[in-house]
Formats: sequence, structure tokens, C-alpha cells
Amino acid sequence: MSRKNGIIYCNRCGKEICMEDWKDRTSFLAIRKEWGYFSDKKDGMIHSMDICETCYEKMVESFVIPPEEKKMTEFV
Repeated sequence: MSRKNGIIYCNRCGKEICMEDWKDRTSFLAIRKEWGYFSDKKDGMIHSMDICETCYEKMVESFVIPPEEKKMTEFV
């Protein structure tokens, strides 16, 4: 997670995504992964990162199997 001085940055490209106060109004992917005993990571290791929408699109383009898409019918 790349957040400094109240600003959220993309971990992949380093671009400023938004101010933390605006995080609920901005499109970006926030990832938090807790690694367990059967991974190759150190037990209990937690990785956190934020990915801007542009980098997300580039990442998804490289997938052999694309992510499942569903359309939301209600917005809260």
C-alpha cells in the first residue's frame, strides 16, 4: 500500500491516484493478501497495494483466463 501524506499512489506505476479523503469516490483496486502456512511466503506475511485503473487494465490484459464480470443492478 503506497499512501503518504494523505495521498494514495499506484504501487505499479507510482502515479497519484487520489487523496485518502476521496478514496470512496475514486476507481482503483485496493488489495490486501494475508499469506498462510502453505504458501511460499513467510507465515503471516501481509501484502497490501493499490493499483490505478490504467494499471489494472494492463494487468487484466495479460491474464490467460479473464476475470468474471457481473453487472450491478443496484447502486448504494
